Amino acid sequence: MAQNQNKTNATNKSVDDFLKSIEDEQQVKDSYQLIELMQEVTGEPPVMWGDSIIGFGKYHYTYDSGREGDFMWTGFAPRKGKMSIYLMSGFSHFQELLVELGKHKTSKACLYVKRLSDIHLDVLKIMIAESVKYIRNKYPDA
Repeated sequence: MAQNQNKTNATNKSVDDFLKSIEDEQQVKDSYQLIELMQEVTGEPPVMWGDSIIGFGKYHYTYDSGREGDFMWTGFAPRKGKMSIYLMSGFSHFQELLVELGKHKTSKACLYVKRLSDIHLDVLKIMIAESVKYIRNKYPDA
């Protein structure tokens, strides 16, 4: 079995250096706000995953197919025109919270917001905490 086939892995790159490279001042402010929130929820420091994702915590997974690797509990990536927030549990159990969250879009495990002022951070904090709890329960050896 090949271990850690992920394209995106934890690195030793500096989070601060990455944030200094972002030109959009609002995204930088939002990034520091998300770092504070995610660090509070997870108790873990921010770590760069690949070149552009800031992640918190780490778990090891093995799929039935034999594919295995490591990934973050939660994290985010400042992207052009939006912030991508990773909730590894997905959103099927967050329907009521999504209604309360504010202006956003979702994909399988990604929440997209233009800026943090568009959403209710208390709702986001609950969603992050529940997602991390789900992942830690699913992968208890994390």
